[in-house]
Amino acid sequence: MKFGGRIQAAIEVLDDITNQHTPVGNALRDWGKAHRFAGSKDRAAIGAIVHDALRYKSSIAWRMGDDSSRALALGTLVFVWGETVEAINAALEDDKHSPNPLTKAEISALTGGKNIDLAPDWVRADVPEWLWPAFENNYGEEAVGEGQALRARAPLDLRVNTIKADNAKVGKSVDALRATETPLSPIGFRIEPGNGLDRLPNIQSEPVYLTGDVEIQDEGSQIVSLLVDAKPGEKVLDYCAGGGGKTLALAAEMQNQGTVYAYDIDKRRLAPLYQRAMRAGATNVEIIQPPIGSLDVLKGQMDRVLIDAPCTGAGTWRRKPDAKWRLSPETLEIRMNEQRAVLSQAKDFVKPGGLLFYVTCSMLAEENEGQIYPFLDENPDFELLSAGETWEEKIGTDKAKPWSEDGCTLTLTPASTNTDGFFFAVMERKNTQE
Repeated sequence: MKFGGRIQAAIEVLDDITNQHTPVGNALRDWGKAHRFAGSKDRAAIGAIVHDALRYKSSIAWRMGDDSSRALALGTLVFVWGETVEAINAALEDDKHSPNPLTKAEISALTGGKNIDLAPDWVRADVPEWLWPAFENNYGEEAVGEGQALRARAPLDLRVNTIKADNAKVGKSVDALRATETPLSPIGFRIEPGNGLDRLPNIQSEPVYLTGDVEIQDEGSQIVSLLVDAKPGEKVLDYCAGGGGKTLALAAEMQNQGTVYAYDIDKRRLAPLYQRAMRAGATNVEIIQPPIGSLDVLKGQMDRVLIDAPCTGAGTWRRKPDAKWRLSPETLEIRMNEQRAVLSQAKDFVKPGGLLFYVTCSMLAEENEGQIYPFLDENPDFELLSAGETWEEKIGTDKAKPWSEDGCTLTLTPASTNTDGFFFAVMERKNTQE
């Protein structure tokens, strides 16, 4: 496909996402199935335009004075990728499968139109308008910068599986992939995303992944796993384990000694963990299928319980840009109800003197501090601890710092720590025998 045809394809995919409310992954897949002639480079280019258009949706629409799929695609090429109007016009004229030529209004908007600095803050931040008051209340003068960091492309982060490998071994294996050690996690490597048509490597076809030496895991997720500070020989429950990324990180931190119990209310989410644990050599992982009654024998027995709570995923908008435009007040309320439920359920498994960890991949206070403080009020046998000392021990004192509203909980963000957004809180169950 020529450039013009790729632009037209991106417009069609964006139309599907907008008009049919199709998730971006499904829309790209469906387009690919209907256009078998498109090669892998074509599909990658189309996907890159679509994802970047969604990342910058509000600001592009404001600058173009038009929120149509065509305006978003064209604005992405000029405002985000740095293409010239001349190059785009040439591409459109050179390909019978391309969209119609640029109009005078489009040329004007693309070359000299509105000054983005004069746009409303939520537009400049590319955050949904309805969510902006809460977002601004949480981040204050840094809110626009935090929103802009959330629209950037995310890197590909890898966690060294210390059960099988170390940094030196992995470093040699990923050197050809332009990977460098992560700035915060002591066991991570990062491949930067690039711009425009740049593509990240398919790490899942590389020997370093196939042999279990690394796992794909954002640096922020690596860090919150390290902050759990699981010890060899302990009993740890990963209550919302999902696909098991943090489960495997905990297993490695425990040096395959003790037990990590992996549970999720949805057995379909747990399914990949069986193969992942085998590949990683994590023999201390025990997967427990729902219903929740299967966990009864663990009540009051766990040294540490990790709740990776269901959430809006606002901290992952770099990777899932369509999610922020599909988020609604109703969805947020549903997730908050789920968070209250899992906190109420998981607390029963913590032994006296044990620790309860609450983690989300959200940057919204309603899902984070807004859940922890009411929980502590309702459960006086739990007290909030400071995660700062563990951060200094595991990460260091001379590196980027996360947000902390209360000096105890931590919020990692793309702007502050160059990771996905994560919230982390640790609570201790008081030992009533003391």
